[in-house]
Amino acid sequence: MTEKATLYYAHDPMCSWCWAFAPAWEALRESFGPDCPDRLQIRKLLGGLAPDSDEPMPEPMQHYLQQTWSAIRLRVPGTRFNFDFWTRCRPRRSTWPACRAVIAARGQGGACDDAMVRAVQRAYYLDARNPSDRDTLVALAGEIGLDAGRFETDLDSAETRAAHDAEMGLVQRLGVRGFPSLVLADGGRAREIEVSFTEPDRMRKQVLALLRPR
Repeated sequence: MTEKATLYYAHDPMCSWCWAFAPAWEALRESFGPDCPDRLQIRKLLGGLAPDSDEPMPEPMQHYLQQTWSAIRLRVPGTRFNFDFWTRCRPRRSTWPACRAVIAARGQGGACDDAMVRAVQRAYYLDARNPSDRDTLVALAGEIGLDAGRFETDLDSAETRAAHDAEMGLVQRLGVRGFPSLVLADGGRAREIEVSFTEPDRMRKQVLALLRPR
């Protein structure tokens, strides 16, 4: 049996460009459902922008990210941000907890990991809540219908941390330099797919053109 090609999606739920990419990513993923079930599998990888930290985010970094949000709104029309986050919350440069939250949610089956990604993004970008805070992540788990007690146990478990370390290691081996990134691995070769925030069909055509004939 011929091994399937793998389309890797490297992301971080607290990456603002990943938030802008979400609609195009969903459209791309859905487009492969009926057409390539025997040729292509999709795997999501939590890269992780910033490790755990209790330190307040430096003012220059806060200003840089606010400018990034403004730039994204211009480049990807329709992307929304709630700038109240910067006054209501205590920003920290710490995204690994949110990445572990996605892995912990994944352990509860189904599409729970996708639900957690969406919950983190909505909380951060629309509701001015801080997903760097453990309490926020546990609250989100309950809001999306997870077993919150199990989630809280799994969030910082050795198994979850090891899984995240493994995914970050694979992201590095694939040569990913930023998020969001798409990499197609097929026949022992890994090739980057150019990300488009507004044209999912362009990405689809890239993937299909690079797939080996079966």
